[in-house]
Amino acid sequence: MKSDIMRQREQRTGWILVTPALIILLLVFAYPILRAFWLSLFTQNLGTELKLVFSGFANYHRMLGDGRFWQTLSNTTVFTVVSVVVELILGMGIALVLNQSFPGRGIVRTISLLPWALPTALMGVAWAWVFNDQYGVVNDFLIRLGLIQTSISWLGDPTLAMMAVITADVWKTTPFVSLLLLAGLQSIPADLYEAHAIDGASSWQSFRQVTLPLLMPQIVIALLFRFAQSFGIFDLIQVMTGGGPAGGTETVSIYIYSTVMRYLDFGYGAALVVCTFLLLVAAVAIAVYWLSRSRVNAAGGN
Repeated sequence: MKSDIMRQREQRTGWILVTPALIILLLVFAYPILRAFWLSLFTQNLGTELKLVFSGFANYHRMLGDGRFWQTLSNTTVFTVVSVVVELILGMGIALVLNQSFPGRGIVRTISLLPWALPTALMGVAWAWVFNDQYGVVNDFLIRLGLIQTSISWLGDPTLAMMAVITADVWKTTPFVSLLLLAGLQSIPADLYEAHAIDGASSWQSFRQVTLPLLMPQIVIALLFRFAQSFGIFDLIQVMTGGGPAGGTETVSIYIYSTVMRYLDFGYGAALVVCTFLLLVAAVAIAVYWLSRSRVNAAGGN
């Protein structure tokens, strides 16, 4: 009887402590999405003199035939997948190196975090100059090596521009991934590696059978964080290319910004926000499920 009373008191206390956080989440997260969904059911643009005119799901029907939206969604997907995969691979390598004992390790760890700590917009300006076709260091370096004869317009070609913004994003955010993975590596007991080595396991076998399974929670967190951030990328690409050339690097976020701020099409912009949000939630749910299954299989489960 006393245990039931104590359990009820603990539950009430827990709800009292959690309620303020839930209210803040509802105000900051749920309300804007619900507001955007409500606005997406109306037409509000210069054609209606910015007055709300109920149009049902007309904005979503318009989206289905909007080639620019599908192009920006494709650009966003390519940018997200390539950058996140490269960042995970490089971040894992950097974390493994920084986890070793060597002189000056603390200084190296600090320096490795500098790209992530610097403002993204500032880095976008710097990388735009790096890839400048007239004064950029990339063209100068390649010409000095004799690999090219004339300057390449990196930001003037859609494919090369996408490669440039992915490179800038990888340089900027790989330290964040390596930091998360490094924290996970430091939580793995050294005794496990010693026992595995006594059994005759190689370094690769220890990495595959010990490090990866135990590091899977940090890998999942890093992937989810980076996936959400990359899918919503705006500032870096806006500064470097503005979505050009010819829409080759325009992401969904930049398209939404143009729709709302440049064309003042608030209803359609809200529909774009809702659709992007639902796609992101679905993609994250699929990723969590797949990574959870991978973690179970790595641990020897069914």
